[in-house]
Amino acid sequence: MQREEKQLEASLDALLSQVADLKNSLGSFIYKLENEYDRLTWPSVLDSFALLSGQLNTLNKVLKHEKTPLFRNQVIIPLVLSPDRDEDLMRQTEGRVPVFSHEVVPDHLRTKPDPEVEEQEKQLTTDAARIGADAAQKQIQSLNKMCSNLLEKISKEERESESGGLRPNKQTFNPTDTNALVAAVAFGKGLSNWRPSGSSGPGQPGQPGAGTILAGTSGLQQVQMAGAPSQQQPMLSGVQMAQAGQPGKMPSGIKTNIKSASMHPYQR
Repeated sequence: MQREEKQLEASLDALLSQVADLKNSLGSFIYKLENEYDRLTWPSVLDSFALLSGQLNTLNKVLKHEKTPLFRNQVIIPLVLSPDRDEDLMRQTEGRVPVFSHEVVPDHLRTKPDPEVEEQEKQLTTDAARIGADAAQKQIQSLNKMCSNLLEKISKEERESESGGLRPNKQTFNPTDTNALVAAVAFGKGLSNWRPSGSSGPGQPGQPGAGTILAGTSGLQQVQMAGAPSQQQPMLSGVQMAQAGQPGKMPSGIKTNIKSASMHPYQR
């Protein structure tokens, strides 16, 4: 009997030690979340979760150890109930339970859920029992199908994002052409000095523009002077002879002659 009591006390001490470590880790993690959230990083959060997971696994190993007695077989019976403040109880519970009275004992020594929670659990069990086997199987298949479709979409999005990150974006322009266009617009690079034939000015022998202008002028003179009397013919012949003698030079009196010919009284 004494051996079992000593083994129970040792197991309780080990259990209390593991629970205290877990409580400290939880307290420090909650403090970080509440006070250091602005500089909290994801790796530190993962480290805190890993620490809590390891401590929970150690606690489970202590409970499943062969030398640990079954605590469920132990019965706790309150020996003294008092409405007065208990300092030892305050110290052991870290201020959470100031008194050990009839009001708090059912809550702290409860081995079942709260009555409200128990009633909700019964209601859920009753509702589940009303559904037939075929209807339940259909709902299960529908839920599994929805989950499968959702997982497939998520996997597809992940694959597309990974492939998009690995594959370079296809260019829709040619950098060489773009640079050449910018240089031509900004600095005139690559542009030629060629002009069309009609833009050549007079007085430049050997160019086709001067001959074209002279030919058009002669034709205009001939049309306008068609109805003039014979005394105007020598002047027109002199102009044409001057054009023939100097093919690259336009006479200065052509415009005056055209005007005087058009204002001749016989043209009315």
